[in-house]
This record gives sequence, structure tokens and C-alpha cells, in this order.
Amino acid sequence: MTELLISGSRRPVGRKQINHEQMPARFPEGTLARMDAVLKPKEKRSDLVREAVERELERREAGKPTE
Repeated sequence: MTELLISGSRRPVGRKQINHEQMPARFPEGTLARMDAVLKPKEKRSDLVREAVERELERREAGKPTE
């Protein structure tokens, strides 16, 4: 049988990874349903969580008092 060579390239295929760190999170019951209810069209839960965390970090780093 003849070996079929598709590509001689050894470069990785696909997009450049933009999210390098992962952290699993658990939410109280009903939270995911609430998130789903407010998502914009084609928005992912992970996008909502990333945006919320980034906004909270900026708020805390600015020295604003927490509630």
C-alpha cells in the first residue's frame, strides 16, 4: 500500500490560543439558567463569565470598596 502524504508542514493547524489558563467553577442551582436567559444572540456562557470577572477585577483593582 502506498503512503499518502497530505502535507509536509509540521506547523500546528488552527487559531492561535488566546485563553491560556483554565479554572472550573461551580454555581448555585439556577445560575446557569439565569445566565442563559440574558445571553446575547450567539454569545457563549464563557464569554459572559470572562467579561464579568474582568469587570470585577478592574473595579477591585481601582480600589473601589466592595459591597
